[in-house]
Amino acid sequence: MLHPVILSGGIGSRLWPLSREHTPKQLLPLMGEKTPLQTTIERLEGLPEQVAPWILCNEDHRFLVAEQLRQIQQTTTGIILEPVGRNTAPATAIAALAALDKDPDAILLVLPADHLIADIARFQHAVVQGLELAQDYLVTFGIVPLYPESGYGYIRGGKAIEGVESGLQVGAFVEKPDTETAKTYLDSGDYYWNSGMFIFSAERYLKTLGHFEPAILAACEAAYAGESIDLERDFIRLEETAFQSCPSQSIDYAVMEKTESAAVIPLDAGWNDIGSWSALWDLSAQDETGTVCRGDVLSESVSNSYLRAEYRLLAVLGVSDLIVVETADAVLVAHKDQAQQVKNIVTRLKHTQRAEVDLHRKVYRPWGSYELMDSEPRFQVKRIRVNPGASLSLQMHHHRSEHWVVVAGTANIHRDGEQFLLTENQSTYIPLGTRHRLENPGKIPLEIIEIQSGSYLGEDDIIRFEDEYGR
Repeated sequence: MLHPVILSGGIGSRLWPLSREHTPKQLLPLMGEKTPLQTTIERLEGLPEQVAPWILCNEDHRFLVAEQLRQIQQTTTGIILEPVGRNTAPATAIAALAALDKDPDAILLVLPADHLIADIARFQHAVVQGLELAQDYLVTFGIVPLYPESGYGYIRGGKAIEGVESGLQVGAFVEKPDTETAKTYLDSGDYYWNSGMFIFSAERYLKTLGHFEPAILAACEAAYAGESIDLERDFIRLEETAFQSCPSQSIDYAVMEKTESAAVIPLDAGWNDIGSWSALWDLSAQDETGTVCRGDVLSESVSNSYLRAEYRLLAVLGVSDLIVVETADAVLVAHKDQAQQVKNIVTRLKHTQRAEVDLHRKVYRPWGSYELMDSEPRFQVKRIRVNPGASLSLQMHHHRSEHWVVVAGTANIHRDGEQFLLTENQSTYIPLGTRHRLENPGKIPLEIIEIQSGSYLGEDDIIRFEDEYGR
């Protein structure tokens, strides 16, 4: 059987301030209403003899991933939670171990969650070709290059493989070239962009990994052997200490560049890894001036620019070749030629421990979300949204009290042993040190305004007594 494996790691730092540690690019609606994770999964529909996909993601993203799967009514074979990021070779090894537990003949189709592919029929045709090779080769997909891109690694195609329409042995993997070298690659017709997509036998992959990188395989086997499973949500947690000890390595470095059994299937299907704001500009519908506007944008005498407003009116006048992205707590202004350097800003934010690198003002939780509306040293105001039927943990705070005002829906309040309902325009007070819980018993989302006051307002001042989400 074909076992799709969706790798939902990474944060896409070059798409800051939209992409952040806790809401990475694959979980954001970059192009339309759906996220790259959702479109990656939907791209699989119609492939032969496949099981529901395996999803590998950061543990911090688990509830957001589960919610996005629910939105498209997609089941999974399992959502495997990585306690730390260790790149694609260990992640794929874990998926291979899990797949072999269910199917000794499992074929893995490994796909990053953050790619765009315009021509799904061509993609699926290439996958079917890859299936023909997957028992004898470790197969990757090489993107037919459209221009001399210096930001991608390349694959040089080798001898044709008999019996497969376009299968080639891999001649060599090539690091990211300079522009002039990339031009020679393009002119030769023998080189392909390295897509990071693969198809191979789970058993063959593990054997090859164990031969070249035994420490990776040993750590993954130990981490998987110590797994714990949340059956209600299909979460599979790895043994943290073992996985942390695993070397961080990509599939390319750990296996593909070392094996003599690497093959490449050329793919010309409108592929893009959405790696920067300039790539997003190129992919989006542009007006007659070459400008892309998303959100509440007012532009005049603007050309060849990408303008995106998430919260407020964005007014732009008399500029060209710019990227301007507005969010609730940060604004990026960059020349399009500098789009790849946004990651340098993210690095500086990390060094100074700025919160803007991790979280948006709107933060997703398994029960819904909250959004910070205002904050000062001794108070802050949040808008809280609780999904129908969902409940926050039974908790208390040592350093703050809270006022809740219901603005939509019905709230079921638990407060120091008493229980009561609040409806629109009603409010209550939660004193410091009081055990309390907020529930939504209704059929529509519950929205409240929460006013916190006290000497310390951090999210770590939460003492949980009961929590249905296992936090």
